[in-house]
Order: sequence, then C-alpha cells, then structure tokens
Amino acid sequence: MKLRAMAESDAGNLMKIFEDAETMKYYSSTKNEQDTHRWIQWMKQHYQTYGISIWIAEDKQNGEFLGQCGMVLQKVDGQVDPELGYLFLRSCWGKGYASEAAKACLHYGLNTLKFQKIISLIDPANYRSIKVAERIGMKKEKQVNKWDKSLFFYSIYNEK
Repeated sequence: MKLRAMAESDAGNLMKIFEDAETMKYYSSTKNEQDTHRWIQWMKQHYQTYGISIWIAEDKQNGEFLGQCGMVLQKVDGQVDPELGYLFLRSCWGKGYASEAAKACLHYGLNTLKFQKIISLIDPANYRSIKVAERIGMKKEKQVNKWDKSLFFYSIYNEK
C-alpha cells in the first residue's frame, strides 16, 4: 500500500466511502458530492498550513483506491494534538489495510515530525477502529465529549 496527497480527482472514490451508510455509521452523517469536495479542500489546506493531512491509500501494485488515512489537528479539552484517522472502503475491511496505513502514519508522526503525542477519537461502539488503534500500540486514556458525542480518547506518546 502507498499513501499520497488527496486531489480533486479522488472525489469519486471518496464518495464510495462517504455515501455508504454502514461505513459512515460512526460519523455524524454520510457526505454528498459538495461535502466531499469541501473535505478535499480542507485536507489540502490542512497540509499547506500544518504539514499533515488525511492521505489517499492505494494498492501499491495497481493503484486501486482503498481508502484514506492520516492526521489532522484536533482540539480536545483545550489541548491541540494530531489525531490519527482512517476510513476504508467496506470491501477492504478485515484485510489489514487500516492497520498498515495507521502504523505508517504513526511512525511518520512520531519519528519524522517528532510529535510528542498522537491521539485517536473513536466511537465506543466502533469495535473495528478500536482494534486498529490497539493493534498499533495506542492506549485508551479517557472518554471525552466532542461533536455532541461521547468518544474514547486513544493516545500514544513519543518515547524518544
């Protein structure tokens, strides 16, 4: 798998995730085409401003779209930290793609960008995302309220 910057041409593939009610079950809602274009613009702007973003995950051999994974800054309880997020096509679930991409992003954030802490905000019912976070070494620290929801706050600290 490879990760690359998001582009306007990714809208159609992202819509396959954003329009799928099952994939978006733990998010506030599905997204339409306009929302998807706003998402892409936000990711591009976030990268320009902060040097991190959610990236497109593709099959290294054939370039097939798999999903998205990366980091954006989130403010929780007055503290701003990079949040690791991942969202993949339902057809890619259970194949290790999310864990592989999340581990690569975590490594980049901790070792290259030297973040002191990386977090993940996960719906308590989102068992698959919890497993990915735990598999890559994140620990549940607390429960927080954000986006009008109660969420698990997972984190990992830079030990270097």
